[in-house]
Amino acid sequence: MSERVKDTARRLVQPILEDLGLELVEVEYKKEGKNWFLRVYIDSPKGIAIEDCGTVSERLSEKLDEQDPVNENYYLEVSSPGAERPLKSEEDIKRAVGKYINITTYKPLNGDKVFEGTLLSFQDGILEISQKEKQKKVRMEIPYKKVAKARLAIEF
Repeated sequence: MSERVKDTARRLVQPILEDLGLELVEVEYKKEGKNWFLRVYIDSPKGIAIEDCGTVSERLSEKLDEQDPVNENYYLEVSSPGAERPLKSEEDIKRAVGKYINITTYKPLNGDKVFEGTLLSFQDGILEISQKEKQKKVRMEIPYKKVAKARLAIEF
């Protein structure tokens, strides 16, 4: 049920986003407490304004009302994924080169599963990051197929 709702929302929102020059980051459909939420995260290279979220929400709401893919009452939320947005695809990773990221791997690499640093490159399925270890910077290569989660991060 949940996957069907998410797939329908993706299919309906994609032409709206293309028309506005925006991109889809993620769609969630989940129950929190007694309420259901359909969340659509959008982004663009120039960032997202509140007006963008409002426009997408209005247009998507009309399409969802026409198709009616959800059986229960729900709240529709359209927003930016935030400063620490998830990197869901290889294209997201490529666009993140030069940025500070956080990576979690399925299994430990050199004894660690969490890595944080500047993404130096992404070529041939390998992410190369520069991360701090004690007082020096160390380069690390992480195979993309071993990445469980990746997201932008804020450097402190």
